[in-house]
Amino acid sequence: MATDSRDRDATPTNDGSSTGNGHAAHLERSRTVWDRWSDWYGMSENDFEPMREAAIDHLALESGDRVLEIGCGPGVNFERIRDDIGTSGELVAVDYSPAMIEKARARIDAHGWENVHVRRADATTVEFEEPFDAALATLSLSVMPDIHRAVETAYRSLVPDSTFVVFDVRPFPDGPARVLNPFVWRFLRWYANWNPEGDVVASLDTVFDASEVADTYMQGATYTVVCEKRDAD
Repeated sequence: MATDSRDRDATPTNDGSSTGNGHAAHLERSRTVWDRWSDWYGMSENDFEPMREAAIDHLALESGDRVLEIGCGPGVNFERIRDDIGTSGELVAVDYSPAMIEKARARIDAHGWENVHVRRADATTVEFEEPFDAALATLSLSVMPDIHRAVETAYRSLVPDSTFVVFDVRPFPDGPARVLNPFVWRFLRWYANWNPEGDVVASLDTVFDASEVADTYMQGATYTVVCEKRDAD
């Protein structure tokens, strides 16, 4: 269901925030976890490909668009985005894992993409000199040390009248499968350094001018949210 945010200063109860030593510790765990899994990411790359492709469809990218990807991993979305924006567009991607960045750059080099750039950065604090026409995050926001601040980064980095699309994972939100959530919670924490304090959907709803859960899969455990940053007028 689509929602409109009326109070941008409000913060959801479970915003996934952490500060000081907790923030740094979460980042370091994420670096360790995703460096470890960088050699095996191809498995999830294939499993989630249809869902990632559907998420990118929601961006409705055009030739010449400038796109931000938050938590790009080894660059599994690069080829599709590059096909959509063409040689006149630009893709800027950020990730915190050095091993993932290395693989993303190798992918860029292998394809000879001159308009795809990767940067190692903390998505909760990174800043850019120029705004973007669209932004994407697939399977990344829920592992951020401060989910709310990462969402604010996306909002701040976009031009007015633009779209941010998020594909992510969570424990089962309802139904009989919820009995599995204690196991799901532990698995996500171990596998991805998932942030159990956070609520991606609530943060998106609070920060963006409009947001809608557009697609759900696996009984709601994976989902896509389409968010709008509207014209300031």
